[in-house]
Amino acid sequence: MARGWVKWLTGCALAGCAPQGAPGEAIEVLVANPPANLDPRFTTDAVGMRITRLTHAGLSRLDEDTLEPRPYLAERWSWDGPLALDVTLRPGLRFASGAALGPEDVCATLDALASPRLASPHRGLVAALARCEARGPLALRLTLREPRATLLSDMELPVLRRDQAGAPAGAELDGLGPFQVQSATENEIRLLPRGGSPLPRPPRGVVVRVVRDETARATRLLAGRADVVPNAVSPPMLAALEAHGIQVNERPGANLTYLLAHNERPGLSNASARRGLAQALDRGLLVRTLLGGHGRVAGSFLPPESWVCDGEPACGGAPLPGFAPEAARRAFQEAGLRRVTLLCSTDRQRVTMARAVAQMLGDAGLEVELLPLDLGVMLHRLSAGDFELAILQIPELTEPNLLRWFFHSSAIPGRGKGGANRARHASPELDRLLDEASLDPGRLPRQARYRAAMGLLHQELPVIPLFHEAQVSALSPRAAGFRPSAEGRWLSLAR
Repeated sequence: MARGWVKWLTGCALAGCAPQGAPGEAIEVLVANPPANLDPRFTTDAVGMRITRLTHAGLSRLDEDTLEPRPYLAERWSWDGPLALDVTLRPGLRFASGAALGPEDVCATLDALASPRLASPHRGLVAALARCEARGPLALRLTLREPRATLLSDMELPVLRRDQAGAPAGAELDGLGPFQVQSATENEIRLLPRGGSPLPRPPRGVVVRVVRDETARATRLLAGRADVVPNAVSPPMLAALEAHGIQVNERPGANLTYLLAHNERPGLSNASARRGLAQALDRGLLVRTLLGGHGRVAGSFLPPESWVCDGEPACGGAPLPGFAPEAARRAFQEAGLRRVTLLCSTDRQRVTMARAVAQMLGDAGLEVELLPLDLGVMLHRLSAGDFELAILQIPELTEPNLLRWFFHSSAIPGRGKGGANRARHASPELDRLLDEASLDPGRLPRQARYRAAMGLLHQELPVIPLFHEAQVSALSPRAAGFRPSAEGRWLSLAR
């Protein structure tokens, strides 16, 4: 298949498919799937999050490398004890309509997000807020009901105009980002550059175009009709594009692809059997072949660039088990684990990945039935506990408190306050560490507790970390400076 692509690309190049974009034209970004919506109060999919963060802005934004919160709409902030945060807004900021930003807009947005009537999926991020008070033309105070260490990261939530914050879903919303929506259809979103945001006015507009077929995306890029294809080109196609003059830009990604195991199923309830799953998988081979080297074997649940890890791959825990198929075979035999079903999405690359994982598990003596499912159907089965193994990805590891969402016993679907502990793993000691880390805003105490939690996760292996996929973009010459953030956001389009 790769040779066929190379032959086709060679013919395209000979026919004159070379980048042609004019200097003043908008930058065109190609994606494989459309955003679910462009309302930042409701969007949760990756494309929707990336577009809304171009058109909207929050009090904070995340550092492109470490993902620590930095002031954005806020000029500065300071804690007054563990329950009160004083915020000063940047002067001169305006919504796309021209309306000036004030503290009343921030408070109205937070009140609307907290309202059960709005039913925002981001409601949990503001649940700890007791009140928001304006204290001057640019000053406000956020008061918490209880300590919440993640408040500054949570304030990445976009701020809306006070009279629109509680508008029904689907309403046109005024934004504070460096772009504004000019038009939006199912397959094309046009964004205009604007001033008045926390960033300088961008030099170009942006067109986000949905092109579902990979060959069509490559054709459009080679013909000079597109400029950025982020994380939507397979490794063989990337190599062929690069051979024909397309720049490929890569940076380490803050994501995690992992093998999920149902910790309450016979055989898989044994930590030794889950360690056997890790020992059966040659994760380095998966990265070199399936990802074409565009990724890293996961040394932990968090990427080493996270401020928790400080560059350490194992992030405070013992190293994860290495490739040892005979040890895996013994672990499966001792646990009485002989046959499992492996779920994956129907995405072509994920199916290929699942087949490779199934083959490696089979080589270690475990019979595997592979079952590709529509993503929505698969997630429903996982939440219902109707599975044994599954391959999943956390696309944006923006905040280490996500560990609580995925591994705290209260986050087991149907048993607590909401969460995605689909492994159904329960550990009182892990719960304690994650609870304490979510309450103490101090950087060093949080780091110590998360590193201790990482040590427990490495021992118990409720899921098997596989790799962190790189953020890879194919770029035209006009977009050569594009560099996504570690979690894949596109704010560099504004620069």
